[in-house]
Amino acid sequence: MDEQAWAMYGLDRGVCLVAHGPFTACASMPQQGTAFYCNSFGLTDPSPWRIPASWEIIQVQDWHEPELPHIDWEAPDSAAFAHVFQEISHAVRRGVFEKTVPVSVQRGKMTHGSVEHLAYAFARVGSPKIPYAWIDGESGFAGATPELLFTLEGRNLHTMALAGTARAEEKEILAVDEKEIREHEYVAQTLIAKLADLGTLQRHERGILDLGPIVHFQTLIDLILEEDVTIEVLLRKLHPTPALGPLPRTRETLDLLLAWRSFLGCPDEFGAPFGLLHDGKFQCVVAIRGLWWQGAEIQLPAGCGVIEASRMVNEWRELRLKRDAVKSAIGLL
Repeated sequence: MDEQAWAMYGLDRGVCLVAHGPFTACASMPQQGTAFYCNSFGLTDPSPWRIPASWEIIQVQDWHEPELPHIDWEAPDSAAFAHVFQEISHAVRRGVFEKTVPVSVQRGKMTHGSVEHLAYAFARVGSPKIPYAWIDGESGFAGATPELLFTLEGRNLHTMALAGTARAEEKEILAVDEKEIREHEYVAQTLIAKLADLGTLQRHERGILDLGPIVHFQTLIDLILEEDVTIEVLLRKLHPTPALGPLPRTRETLDLLLAWRSFLGCPDEFGAPFGLLHDGKFQCVVAIRGLWWQGAEIQLPAGCGVIEASRMVNEWRELRLKRDAVKSAIGLL
């Protein structure tokens, strides 16, 4: 990997761990030290663990103010998304899915500036979002995600269901929206079913997570494992969550989703686990609400949960809401 490669993970409010390359790629989690977990959505990388040459803890306020690049955005391809939406709707009516999550991608071209400054800008996004970044040569991604896949320290596991979206001014409507509640409960109940046999589980009350311009339903879930479970087993058990994956999750439904993501030009790492092993604790986010790039070509992906009650115009509106939230978070809107 490029010697100039670097990675970032938000540890706490205003504090990030920043690691520098070259990174050593490994198939298995190291027994000690600091390492990142970086994989594709399909978990196809045979060596997803990245051990840095060095790392440091950074107070974000000590970083210089980022100078954001200028990006000329294209309009997203509504026709391609409509085609996929219709295929999904037919599959739902046939009983293949209860829910799945197509991804629309807006593309742009950076006319001047540095993509590294995008990572600096995402690092400044406030809690409860978690900033993350991976830069390797001319390619990379950076974002600030509200969705934690899980943390594991000892036998204490913490995760969340995050699904159901509305504008901030529609917060009261979201609280009673049957379609959004149903979508959220798909996610929460599936997570609980996957974890219930591993130990003592506590589901917290469904609440609303306020992210400024948008709000989401959120249910926090805590688990005390009865016995040790490897990180790799937990990753494959929990990813993809129904917030970004198919329900039910079978080889057929996952292959269909991967095909739709490919058709729509979705970056491989969007929605994938991105994690950090540090001081004996593993923290892993779902890599959403960010930007991906290859050279000057920029991609802004966003997904939406499609169930039987979904309507194309509403889902297209939600996708724009999520894209605008990413741009707004770092001052690109």
